[in-house]
Amino acid sequence: MAVQFRDYYETLGVARTASQDEIRTAYRKLARKYHPDVAKDKAAGEEKFKEINEAYEVLGDPEKRRKYDALGANWQQGQEFRPPPGSTPEWQRRRGEGDFEFHMGGTGFSDFFEALFGARRPFRRGSPFEEPGGTPPGSEPFEAYGRDIEGDIMVTLEEALKGSTRQISLQRLAGQDGHVKTESYTVKIPAGIREGQRIRLGGQGEAGGDLFLRVRFERHPDFRVQQSDLYYDLELAPWEAVLGSQVTVPTLGGRAKLKIPAGTQAGHKFRLHGQGLPRKDGKRGDLYAVAKIQTPPKVSEAERQLWERLSGISTFNPRL
Repeated sequence: MAVQFRDYYETLGVARTASQDEIRTAYRKLARKYHPDVAKDKAAGEEKFKEINEAYEVLGDPEKRRKYDALGANWQQGQEFRPPPGSTPEWQRRRGEGDFEFHMGGTGFSDFFEALFGARRPFRRGSPFEEPGGTPPGSEPFEAYGRDIEGDIMVTLEEALKGSTRQISLQRLAGQDGHVKTESYTVKIPAGIREGQRIRLGGQGEAGGDLFLRVRFERHPDFRVQQSDLYYDLELAPWEAVLGSQVTVPTLGGRAKLKIPAGTQAGHKFRLHGQGLPRKDGKRGDLYAVAKIQTPPKVSEAERQLWERLSGISTFNPRL
């Protein structure tokens, strides 16, 4: 079943030769513009934000980017795409009574992403073949295996914090007649779920297998996730770091005030207790605001004169 090719470089507005830093900068700029919390058109912003997230999920990961780039630069937006030969496991492509494929909807990822990066694996009920010494796939007739279906679901940090309920669809193309069957499921995302965890829908795979949804956190324009803690790059002007200041920083629940002491150094971490994601013990992790000191890219003549005056009277030497 063909799907439309997606040009992730075009989505982020960067060249195919862009560095990882350039890709990260482009993503953050677009994400802040289209995040549903700030977009003027919420529905359009949410859809655009998903596209941006998917593009960064691929291009922001060197391994995924290499696999995507291996397709070549000749694909155009909107063209039909089929996974390259060898990228789709044989057990996914064939079935005793004919071919079958799976497409998922409502997961936050496009069919193109699922075709290129999605995972589906066979699992024989009662066989530990994935463990050392187990029965390997293919040692018994193919029909003896139940088939688990495994795909990705994009979960926002807000959903990870509070939990949510989502509707997904599973489209199955089964049999030689190309019959398409679409089923819908209600998926509960529990509060405190972690990236990489799988949500199991028992018996919804093939031939008695299960449906698994592997959690991927939606990239957030402000936060990076490490376990249950969040990290935020707090950009400060030089005078704010030198003289001290009071700023506001974003949290998953709104904004919080933060006092910046005089003489703050780049890289200093300010800890906001209990503003992270849920931990296994039921408590919340922390939010760390990491000081990043930014210099003005351009200055007026009057500003330049003041900087020159400061340069002439200051005894500070960062290299000593």
